Amino acid sequence: MKEQVKKKEGPLAGIRVVDFTTNISGPSATAILADLGADVVKIERVGKGDDARHMSPAWNGESAYFLAINRNKRSLALDFRQPEGREITLKLIAQADVVVENFRRGVLEKYGLDGKSLLREHPSLIYCSLSAYGDDGPDCMLPGYDAVVQARTGIMSITGSREDEPSRAGVSILDAGSATWAAVGILSALFHRERTGRGQIVGTSLFETGVYWMNYHLVAYQVTRRDPVPQGARHTAFAPYGAFETADGPIMIGISNDGLFARLAQAIGRPELTHDPRFATNPDRVLNREELEGLLNKQLRQRPRAEWVALFREVGIPCSPIQRPSQVMEDPQLAALSLLQLTPHPRIAEVKIPRLPVRLTDTPAAIRTSAPLLGQHTREILEEIGELARVEELLSKGVIGLDVEGGGDR
Repeated sequence: MKEQVKKKEGPLAGIRVVDFTTNISGPSATAILADLGADVVKIERVGKGDDARHMSPAWNGESAYFLAINRNKRSLALDFRQPEGREITLKLIAQADVVVENFRRGVLEKYGLDGKSLLREHPSLIYCSLSAYGDDGPDCMLPGYDAVVQARTGIMSITGSREDEPSRAGVSILDAGSATWAAVGILSALFHRERTGRGQIVGTSLFETGVYWMNYHLVAYQVTRRDPVPQGARHTAFAPYGAFETADGPIMIGISNDGLFARLAQAIGRPELTHDPRFATNPDRVLNREELEGLLNKQLRQRPRAEWVALFREVGIPCSPIQRPSQVMEDPQLAALSLLQLTPHPRIAEVKIPRLPVRLTDTPAAIRTSAPLLGQHTREILEEIGELARVEELLSKGVIGLDVEGGGDR
């Protein structure tokens, strides 16, 4: 680590990250590092920037997606394909601890910016490559987005209900998941470097994440030799487990063992269900799921959802109303945990960003700055590496870009 971490700074204070990533998965990974205190220098294309800047919807010209996953970063608009741009990039990397990229294989090799090349010059560097299908195999060169890889790894085959068309998960789970694994790999490599002084290449992909998250279904298939089907809100391993109708809207209930089922039966006024041989054990209830759900829906429709939620929570039954984002924003538990952080932005008066879902008492993660404007920190970063005198020359050649508010040209 390049400097001593002070109390109440993030645990990665003093770590510099050069971030070549675009779209969702890569920027989500570097957002984790940035929230943990790393100085993340985001290298963006001159003129256009990260593709995520152009995703809908936009708020005063700023993409909601970009705002969410690029907080705490500094933007350097730089064309590393030009000789002067490559020279600046190599200067930055010489001062960095971590490089993260999600380019297609072969792109960075042309400029000597791949992991193997850089580690020969900088053996303590951590280099993370995040891709769609991994670094090897017949399909490693294929392009891939979250939903495409959800289809490839089987996630879409078990998502939605039997009556629906094939469905993707409503959240970009493979982008977010592979970002998390990338961050775990980088943190592990940094820990290893603390002990040995040696860097290494870290790799993960959306495909690997999808296969890993299908682990239960892949093992269960080996047991049953039957492909699972979409379950809606159900779970193939437990019953009753899913969405049930009340007098005024659905409620999600999760029962994973016989003790919880006994509490549920008592709470709804049907204690005799625990002695019914069709429902006595979890395997029995899974086998007779349709009959059980019919009984429960009939009983639950007799009272409004709020009453059932209050009653079930009182006796320790896991349950929840099915909330929309507008309701989640007003959830008292969200407020109690300070999960949304108000972040100042030059173009938006108030933007609330969900914080990193981990708490550290001495070195807390935090959202310190909003997502940057394109090229917002170009001058600042060039000054740090001794290139400030060349700004006008580099600008005239299109090697760098400056943000509009900063007085330069994009």
